[in-house]
Amino acid sequence: MNSNQEPIITIRDLKMNFGKKEVLKGINLEVHEGQIIGYIGPNGAGKSTTVKIILGLIEGYTGEIKILGQDISNNNIEYKKKIGYVPEIAEIYDTLTAREYLTFIGELYGLEKVKADNKAQRLMKIFGIEEFYDSRISSYSKGMKQKVLIISSLLHNPDILFWDEPLSGLDANSVMVVKEILSELAANGKTILYSSHIMDVVEKISNRIILIKDGQIVANGSFQELKDNCMEGSLEEIFNQLTGFNEHKSIAEEFVSIVQEVG
Repeated sequence: MNSNQEPIITIRDLKMNFGKKEVLKGINLEVHEGQIIGYIGPNGAGKSTTVKIILGLIEGYTGEIKILGQDISNNNIEYKKKIGYVPEIAEIYDTLTAREYLTFIGELYGLEKVKADNKAQRLMKIFGIEEFYDSRISSYSKGMKQKVLIISSLLHNPDILFWDEPLSGLDANSVMVVKEILSELAANGKTILYSSHIMDVVEKISNRIILIKDGQIVANGSFQELKDNCMEGSLEEIFNQLTGFNEHKSIAEEFVSIVQEVG
């Protein structure tokens, strides 16, 4: 990676209010090609809002966002063809078969139907679910739906990926495969923003970790840099220190004591 290159993503003083609630309070961020960024924070911190603004799903922000050198406020949607997205809560047309859904998504991104169909079927085969290619997605398990979402985010060979809890519902073998896919994509110059509450995975796969709390970035660096600054051992411990959450033990003890009440 050449740090002299123009960043793939540049965010300057990004602010967003929902009514009187200030959700983003001035996010500043540069992301370069080939990085896996662990983008983490408590629920409600502003992670999903940031991503949805970048994707053009939310309007009304102030500040500047450039993707691949283009300011996204000029309504140019070309940059969206270069992005793949796996949302935390999937809105998937599950009355369709995987063939229908994935060829539809492929065509939305400008692929020819035959090409999209061919790629999708081969990717389904690698994930071990090719036999369900013509089954309705409503009949799929959570893990199978997640695999279809991952395929749909990659069909058009995007340059930037936003993956929110991408391992949700996957079995242990599939988790290993997807983590390896992420490394392979980054090695091929793809840029990945990876958001998850599973801290040990974020710790292992990320070149850089960005922790957002109350609409502001409170940590930005490699895991080793965060560890050196916080004097903590694991990312989970760093997360708890920086977000001020240290009541997990007392909450758990109270919960279990209620469970174990007699009579």
